[in-house]
Amino acid sequence: MTTNPYQSSSHGSYHEPEKAQVTLTLDERRRAALEEIDNAPFSWFHVKVGLVASVGFFTDAYDIFAINIAATMLGYVYGHTSNQLNTNQSLGVKVATPVGNLVGQLLFGWLADLVGRKRMYGVELMVMIIATFGQALAGQAPAVNVLGVIIVWRFIMGVGIGGDYPMSAIISSEFAATRSRGRLMTAVFAAQGWGQFTAALIGIIVVQAYKSEILSSPFPCVVPVDYAWRLLIGLGCIPGVVALYFRLTIPETPRFTMDVERNVAQATADITNVLNENNATDINALAQTVAAPTATRADFAEYFSKWKNLKVLIGTSYSWFALDIAFYGLGLNSAIILTAINFGSPTGNKTSALYVYQNLYNICVGNLILSVAGLIPGYWVSFLFIDSWGRKPIQLMGFTVLTILFIIMGFAYNALDATTSSKNAFVFLYCLTNFFQNFGPNTTTFVIPGEAFPTRYRSTGYGISAATGKLGAVISQVGFAQLINIGGPNKFVPHIMEILALFMLTGIFSTLLIPETKQRSLEDISNEDQEGYIREVPKPARS
Repeated sequence: MTTNPYQSSSHGSYHEPEKAQVTLTLDERRRAALEEIDNAPFSWFHVKVGLVASVGFFTDAYDIFAINIAATMLGYVYGHTSNQLNTNQSLGVKVATPVGNLVGQLLFGWLADLVGRKRMYGVELMVMIIATFGQALAGQAPAVNVLGVIIVWRFIMGVGIGGDYPMSAIISSEFAATRSRGRLMTAVFAAQGWGQFTAALIGIIVVQAYKSEILSSPFPCVVPVDYAWRLLIGLGCIPGVVALYFRLTIPETPRFTMDVERNVAQATADITNVLNENNATDINALAQTVAAPTATRADFAEYFSKWKNLKVLIGTSYSWFALDIAFYGLGLNSAIILTAINFGSPTGNKTSALYVYQNLYNICVGNLILSVAGLIPGYWVSFLFIDSWGRKPIQLMGFTVLTILFIIMGFAYNALDATTSSKNAFVFLYCLTNFFQNFGPNTTTFVIPGEAFPTRYRSTGYGISAATGKLGAVISQVGFAQLINIGGPNKFVPHIMEILALFMLTGIFSTLLIPETKQRSLEDISNEDQEGYIREVPKPARS
């Protein structure tokens, strides 16, 4: 027999026949409303939600991974005699954003559960826009180092990007129908691949646009390369500006209105408006406050003190941590990996303008190839299978294949680096790792936390999971920078691959802690009894 936490055994007020009838009606209305969302046919509103959220992830990826190209440009402009950033400078500009991500994911994840998804959605995008524009205008002064200014702006930008993760994932999850929720969330996340692709494409365009200036400038071509990196970074503002209005006007999710604000009548009216593609809020809807589980420190501790709930949080968090060790370790250093095996590296005098142009062009092309050959296809193969095959099998398969690929790339590195054909084989394996990251844990670690927790903690739990992932990204960046040149320039690459294989292996075990969420309602996944979940607040007794 189910025990209702709001039923009193010592007082009779909840057992009066007329009160019981009202209580049953409220609870039934909630479950009927949720069922209406879960079974809703795919509509233009779902497309709109997906597009608005996707633009954010497109911008996120562009802003994060453009630095992979821009760091080389910054080296020519601010690298002084070496014409490249030193280890700490390169680490600073690359790691600042993941550190900001970690802060933003925790902060916005908590705020979205505290004040609502709608009130916070768009705020994180404004932070991203301002910080991206600030980077493009960063300058040198006697008391200020330009790289320090860029690092500060990239940290602030990272806070905004970090906030976008829980916001976009949760809004997509809570509006989606059960049968297509995985595909909608994956489509949103797949915009990340197009963002990385576009960063490389814009890199090629700006390098080509300044080709004549680069070739006619004295080495190291400071002025045209300075223009190039500022354009590459600054253009990341545009998609964010386009999406801002739609983010600020998207309606609150009915689940938040019902379960956190505890207003069933308003939530029911909002569902009707959404399904009828009318986003206006019904100001005449009666406020019908109910008693329901409330997010407090004590309730949070009670919920996650149960192993069945805690193991899910551990599973989603560590899986994301392990994945980001590899995803960001490689994604922000792909130019270094390609250079280490001399794939597409220019030949000739390294102190010539021609070398500068060819080096920048080849880095952009290399990143474009990696995006097209591995990253983008991986997202869309996940899109095809995530609601039929399931999240957990895809994640298990991805971690398993990645373990094998990194073992091969690590232990067979010297053989793969021996000839031109073997280098091509290494790049093929490298593209496969990108593919199975996305047709694997990179996608599922984004989707599952957006489904696995109750509404009052869904964004908070998501933020914790994502922030743990970004902790992995930070550790990976610091470790990569400190290890890469042990024994000589780029000599530690094979051992880095072996270390990544170990982390992929541990991800297999953390995946076993995660439930399968396909074709299940969010309420069913939350591990909370839904019958009698809400009750009408009892009226004060008359004296």
